[in-house]
Amino acid sequence: MSQPKTPENRRHRLRSVLRRGHLGVALVAVTLASVSLTLLGTLALKVYADHNLQLIARAINYTVEAAVVFDDRAAATEALAMISSTEAVAKAEIYTAQGELLAQWQRPENGVMSKVEMLLANSLLEQPISVPIQHQGEEIGTVVVSVHGANMLSFLLGGVIGVMVCTALSVWSALYLSRRLLGGITGPLQQLAEVAHAARCERAFDRRVPPADIAELDDLGNDFNALLDELESWQSHLQNENQTLAHQANHDSLTNLPNRGYFEARLARTLRSLHKPTEKAAVLFLDSDRFKDINDTFGHAAGDAVLMAVATRVRGQLREDDVVARMGGDEFAILLTPLHRIEDAQRIADKIILSMLEPIQLPGKTTAVTSLSIGIAVYPDHGADPDTLLRAADSAMYQAKRLARGGQQIAVLECPVNSVISRS
Repeated sequence: MSQPKTPENRRHRLRSVLRRGHLGVALVAVTLASVSLTLLGTLALKVYADHNLQLIARAINYTVEAAVVFDDRAAATEALAMISSTEAVAKAEIYTAQGELLAQWQRPENGVMSKVEMLLANSLLEQPISVPIQHQGEEIGTVVVSVHGANMLSFLLGGVIGVMVCTALSVWSALYLSRRLLGGITGPLQQLAEVAHAARCERAFDRRVPPADIAELDDLGNDFNALLDELESWQSHLQNENQTLAHQANHDSLTNLPNRGYFEARLARTLRSLHKPTEKAAVLFLDSDRFKDINDTFGHAAGDAVLMAVATRVRGQLREDDVVARMGGDEFAILLTPLHRIEDAQRIADKIILSMLEPIQLPGKTTAVTSLSIGIAVYPDHGADPDTLLRAADSAMYQAKRLARGGQQIAVLECPVNSVISRS
């Protein structure tokens, strides 16, 4: 009873795929042979050799790219010799974009047979070939390769002795099978290259290499996907760390409100974005009236509770786009934008003062009541730049403390800057 096909059983070894592909080509060629192998074999050999030479040139291109970028003659020469000595290459040269010879390699002549092989290669193939070297879409050099005819001569003589005739169908079938074989190998490799390129250039660590039918290529893709999993995890970890550090740098650790640096930067950006004369923004400067007494009487834990309660209540009275920040100690600042009328800022200030009437729960089941003195400054009436606007709001806050300590009055700074109007 045959075993059901599983994904593991359906995977093929690269060796068996190549063996069956070559066997199929040979059987078709021998069975359908009707034309002289000398002519058709020479034609097929030329196509194969041209393609092989292109692949060799591309391999050299990819290997020496970094050496050409850094103008490293030694590395370019070493890479050129490593590839050319193992392939059917007679001569290979690398030129820079300016036409300067960077590196070259030439196969040594070994007598008459070597000359015959070179003559055969020169008569059948277009020599030499030139392939541009590109880096990030820019041409940085050129690879020039001349093929050696050793493999060509051996293949031609063996074909003439083994099979003398071959039909046009044999050529078509052989090319068809060769293309399928090439597609089975290069397809997964191309997908792997695309994913690797996206990960390197676009930091697209979420992409994955799809499964391949060939076992070795499938294992390679799985290992690469595992590496991408680790890189994606590290990227996510670093992003979280950066977000945490950025939040800590721009926020107060006790109240979790933005700090002075964040508020001043946000205020500067907001003022730069206001271009029309009708566009306004308001800065409210807040100070607790009894914070020092509470802190001295009940301790620092009680003072912290008061600050957190003030932050929560103030935030609850603002609109979604408004910003409240702790400027230091018991001082807070609010940026109101957009602002249509100064009465809107006064109305929000009244709501904040009323929110402080409810007692604040302190540690040890005790309560305390505090109030806020608020100064208001409006752009551009009371200041055309962030520093002037903040100073105007700060001065208005101290005027409010003098006129109605306990938050019952709001001092509104109007033009000129030193003129302050109090509201009950």
